[in-house]
Amino acid sequence: MSANIISFVMSGGIGSRLWPLSREDNPKQFHDFSGEGSMLASTVRRLSARPGGPAPVWLIASARHVERVRADLADAALNGGRTIYEPVGRNTAVAVAVAALTTLQNHGDALVLVVPSDHEISTDAQFWQSVEAGVPAAQNGDIVVFGIAPDRPETGFGYIEIAPDARRDAVARVSRFVEKPDLATAEKYVKAGNFFWNAGIFLFSAAAMRDAFIAHAPDIWTAAEKALTHADSDATGVHIRMGDYETIRSISVDYAIVEHAKAISMVPATFRWSDLGSWQSLLESGRADERGNVIQGDVVAIDCDNAYLRSEGRLLTAIGLRSVAVVSTMDATFVAPVSESQNVKKIVEKLEKSGRLETRVTPAHDRMPVAGSWRKRIHHWLFEETLPLWSTEGVDHVHGGFHETLSFDGKPVHGARRMRTMARQIYAFAVAKERGWDGPADALIAHGVDFIDTRGRARGGGWAKVFNADGSVLDDTPDTYDHAFILLALAHAHRCGHQRAKALADETLAFIDARLYDHRHGGYLEGVGVEGFRRSNPHMHMLEAYLAWASATGDEQYLERAARIVDLFRRHFFDADTWTLGEYFNRDWSRAPGEKGQWTEPGHHFEWAALLVAFEKLTGEKVTPYARKLYACAVANGLNRSTGLAYDAVSREGVPLQRTSRSWPQTEAIKAAIALDGAGGPDLKPEVEARVGRLFRWHIEAAPKGLWVDLIDERGVARARAVPASIFYHLVCALMQYLDIEG
Repeated sequence: MSANIISFVMSGGIGSRLWPLSREDNPKQFHDFSGEGSMLASTVRRLSARPGGPAPVWLIASARHVERVRADLADAALNGGRTIYEPVGRNTAVAVAVAALTTLQNHGDALVLVVPSDHEISTDAQFWQSVEAGVPAAQNGDIVVFGIAPDRPETGFGYIEIAPDARRDAVARVSRFVEKPDLATAEKYVKAGNFFWNAGIFLFSAAAMRDAFIAHAPDIWTAAEKALTHADSDATGVHIRMGDYETIRSISVDYAIVEHAKAISMVPATFRWSDLGSWQSLLESGRADERGNVIQGDVVAIDCDNAYLRSEGRLLTAIGLRSVAVVSTMDATFVAPVSESQNVKKIVEKLEKSGRLETRVTPAHDRMPVAGSWRKRIHHWLFEETLPLWSTEGVDHVHGGFHETLSFDGKPVHGARRMRTMARQIYAFAVAKERGWDGPADALIAHGVDFIDTRGRARGGGWAKVFNADGSVLDDTPDTYDHAFILLALAHAHRCGHQRAKALADETLAFIDARLYDHRHGGYLEGVGVEGFRRSNPHMHMLEAYLAWASATGDEQYLERAARIVDLFRRHFFDADTWTLGEYFNRDWSRAPGEKGQWTEPGHHFEWAALLVAFEKLTGEKVTPYARKLYACAVANGLNRSTGLAYDAVSREGVPLQRTSRSWPQTEAIKAAIALDGAGGPDLKPEVEARVGRLFRWHIEAAPKGLWVDLIDERGVARARAVPASIFYHLVCALMQYLDIEG
């Protein structure tokens, strides 16, 4: 009777050595290098095809790749296995612990086979023969590893040493594991004959691995057990919670367990194997022409030998290359001697330090083909549809101010109104005037400013927060976020010639300094008497307001105020390790606990990026690298790959926390791409076109004239029931900027 083997596929890697093809959002296990489907799908098929009958296949994958996993494995047979999603990567030790725990809970003390998802094994029958050869040792309590007899000195692999007198074709005890050696040492290993490449495949009994963890890494075992106990389960798989996983020690199973365990056996593998960890390995494993070249995509090569030439889009031509790898994608090209292709990580590290997005995100294939193709459509939508509607139906001529919401038939929805919406409408109409709109902008600006001035004062000073439908004050708590928008609106009203704007701004600024500034910890309070978490978002809009006043007046005091906020961003808001912008903080600006501390919003990453570029232009202070990192992080981690739209919220590790997509983050993505395109970096004009196209595709074209669909769910279904006026300024400002660059 054959042993019961439960297979687990580890699919959490990035494969940066295959950049520019493999990236964080699209790692190598999702690529097809063989013509038979993705590496992940091939691995699952191999494990599902065990001779003697199918056995369960489980997958341990990143939660950010849920949709990719589902698409790749739509037709795969897991035979009772499921996918377990990690909210954040914590290396292989905890993944192996999860595999052993899952087996014990669901299948008893069976044998567990753990394999990487991104290795090529082209001989399935021999693979299973090798696995079966290790079964007796695993049943005896050994941890079984698999060694590949080296055919060359290789510095990119770890090695397994067995005794010099051990048989090379039989299961043997492991003497030691050796990390990736230098070339001279690797040559000695190959010559010695008792060293094997470590294939990274493990076979063990679930109980034996449990005992090993309890002996050598009990903290990881206990934490993994807790994480699985609290995990959520739905049709897509088992989802481990962030709070239970992020604090687990990140370490490989080799360091945590295998190097300490006594009973380790190695099976000399008879299957053909490659980790496809470099362009050199793809050259060696690919289908070569008569001159040893491996050519993929639209490539014309003349007089080339032993070259790896790959194009993912445009035509690639080469003449006279010898042992060179050339890989061209839509946004990057990698060129190196094949022997140096292992060192692509150095390129990736350098790009990441400079904030380039090409290491994190794969460019979309549905970009608009011609720059400027949206100009006429945008101009018509702004000047003939949107501004006429909101300058009439959006204005409350009875009670003053502006309506908070319009229905999809373009009529006001009466209800409470927010101060921030009043300010945003003033701002939007002022921007429209500055960009050449010939509508009644001056009257609309005056109408809004007069409403704030006469109806919006709070009893203790400052400005109220919420109005009733009739214009009376509902909540007069002075709120920092609202005061930032009032300052911003008044700056643009001042630019448009409003006589009272400067005086009202000075009054607002004095109140902010007296009642909202935090002299102990820096930055601003959420509001007068408001307790709880502090947010970075109000500070972003304060920065926006100060930059607007600096541009409007040339007064250095506003740049000094802006500089203090940028300093707060660098010290507290921005996380240098993940390139993320925190949203919630404790009073002392330490990160908020739990999910609040993990919460990030791609839209705010885009907004900050554009503002930092503007700050650098006004001050000369070099902060654009931060802007590039924010943009790269938002594009890599914050997009719904089905729609191309930015999610409303994701964790710092890119796991969606709020899977809907509102319209405003899409507009901020446009503004950020425009700002960065003019900041001396890569050409982002195609990116601008793509963002505009998606905004119109999902949010604008599906709505009646002059309106938009504010909320899209993760499947691309419209969920909005009305049209919020608070989004009007996002759309007007972003699309006016687009017209500026095209003009």
